[in-house]
Amino acid sequence: MIKNFVRGFSALSLSLIPLLSAPAVQAAPAAEVTTLADAVGLVQAVEEDRTGYTRSKFKHWNAGDDTGDGCNTRAEVLIAEAVVAPTVEAGCKLTGGTWASYYDGQEVTSAGSLDIDHMVPLAEAWDSGASTWTAERREAYANDQGAEVSLVAVTARSNRQKSDQDPADWMPPSPAAQCRYVGEWVATKLRWQLTADDREHEALKIYAEGPCEDTIVRYTPAA
Repeated sequence: MIKNFVRGFSALSLSLIPLLSAPAVQAAPAAEVTTLADAVGLVQAVEEDRTGYTRSKFKHWNAGDDTGDGCNTRAEVLIAEAVVAPTVEAGCKLTGGTWASYYDGQEVTSAGSLDIDHMVPLAEAWDSGASTWTAERREAYANDQGAEVSLVAVTARSNRQKSDQDPADWMPPSPAAQCRYVGEWVATKLRWQLTADDREHEALKIYAEGPCEDTIVRYTPAA
């Protein structure tokens, strides 16, 4: 009887080993929620340097989050942000659909009239820390659908007016959009641990301490 007990106890112990030795599942980073003023304070002020930047160092658009749907990142963002869903035809051709370009308050009914804007432009990201990243991390940044604010469908005109400028030099022409824009800009900088130069930092503080003081910033650090 004692032998049987020992044998059973040993078998039980062995069965527990995989459970005890299995690596713990890493929890997803928790979302951070703070005021705009406090969020701006978390963005480190550092001088920018664009040496070596080329747009080709940020691979986009890639196959998107759903690699089996036949749509690239651009198309997936258009589908996700549509106010009225487009029809997705063969080859991920989008027909119909309606979008609201929040930068300028325009309603758009043709996907071809929209750009997918990087909230923090690729050149600005390079200046602010992405120059030290791996090619894989820059690709992840350029195709980031993990945060709703990273990529935004807007009119081609407003996107090209913005170009690679930060909030010290460009803001959405629609006044109603500006606090949202500043909040999403700061959220993206914090998500990717990007810095800001002195002029940009001061501009963000002016909005945070003035017309946008009630703006709440939500962000999740990128993996």
